[in-house]
Amino acid sequence: MSRLHTENHLVSRVGWLRAAVLGANDGIVSTASLIIGVATANATTAGVLVAGVAGMVAGAMSMAAGEYVSVSSQSDTELADLARERKELANQPEFERQELAQIYIDRGIEPQLALQVADQLMAKDALGAHARDELGISETTAARPILAALASAAAFSVGAIMPLAMVLFSPPSRLVAVVSIASLLFLALLGAIGARAGGANVVKATLRVTFWGALAMALTAGIGAIFGVAG
Repeated sequence: MSRLHTENHLVSRVGWLRAAVLGANDGIVSTASLIIGVATANATTAGVLVAGVAGMVAGAMSMAAGEYVSVSSQSDTELADLARERKELANQPEFERQELAQIYIDRGIEPQLALQVADQLMAKDALGAHARDELGISETTAARPILAALASAAAFSVGAIMPLAMVLFSPPSRLVAVVSIASLLFLALLGAIGARAGGANVVKATLRVTFWGALAMALTAGIGAIFGVAG
């Protein structure tokens, strides 16, 4: 007798993996770039640290606010679609029944069986069936603004702490070099972990994230050097 088992698909990780990697990556790149730019402008270690902490707080709040607004808009759209679907189910149930059955027919189910499936699902939870199969809204994909905001802010902060810690342990004369090298290593590690968790190509993901991080740090170092000379 065969036993049913639960399969773990990598695609189920896409949502939280994307948010976590994006937040931590932004935290490392933004904070490291800010630190390097300020340090290159000949600021004191204390000044660099203050700028880095301020950048971390501002970045985390920006990520949280942006994510909250974005996901709230998605949530508002989902609620509006569900309200419209609820009204249609009350006013024209037969049309909605046929509509749901047609979705299953388009997926390859025979018409008669599709109607039976639609009837059984609608008898149990009509709105839930239409939300899932017609609108693409389910419990696992439903928008959660507060959770998304907190997760983004936390991921950004974790990423930002890494280059900030390097400021505390770096001699002033080597601060830029230590922060740059350490941040690129952090980015490479983050890219490798994200790729590994998502089943993607580790080398490609690592090179991609380190390239953009190095570019950002190089640009801010150049700006810092210009202002340092001008000062």
